[in-house]
Amino acid sequence: MLQKKSHILLSLLFFVVFISINSKSWSETMLKDDFENPNLWRYIADDVMGGISQGQVDFETINGSNIAILKGNVSTENNGGFIQIRRELKNIALNEAQYVKIIAKGNNQKYFIFLRTTGTILPWQYYSSQFEVTDEFKEFILPINGFKKSGVLMTGKVNPKNITSIGIVAFGRDHQAELYIKQLEFKKDEYSKFH
Repeated sequence: MLQKKSHILLSLLFFVVFISINSKSWSETMLKDDFENPNLWRYIADDVMGGISQGQVDFETINGSNIAILKGNVSTENNGGFIQIRRELKNIALNEAQYVKIIAKGNNQKYFIFLRTTGTILPWQYYSSQFEVTDEFKEFILPINGFKKSGVLMTGKVNPKNITSIGIVAFGRDHQAELYIKQLEFKKDEYSKFH
């Protein structure tokens, strides 16, 4: 009897381990950016709207990884308050993407991912999700259905097939920005809590 219970327990344990290993392999990447091509990204600040925030983006190789480094002074004066790097995504099929994964570190501040879609016509329209970095690289998972709209006259949720660009943004308050981004991905999981 004891031997039979042990056999059942071992079988159950094997099944759980097998499922957990395989569920990770069901993850599908729609887009992965390791910053190998900096020309895909452009720096934008609030000076395009009269703000006075100042910053820059540098692309460096650190310990064998390509890193995008967004640094600057974010100021809310003159109706400003952001610096960002943005990548256009118009010709990338993201229809099945469920979340954005970002690996980043920085100066213990809050940063944002902004998504723009075919429905965000005005410059101040976007969908956002925030993450807070520490001085160690960490993976952040941001479900697309959790992104919040910036205002009225926008649909309530992001439809991934309509995403046209992604921004990595220091935003909304006076602060020094220093953000190191190692990787950004749009992903789908077969057995996901994001369904």
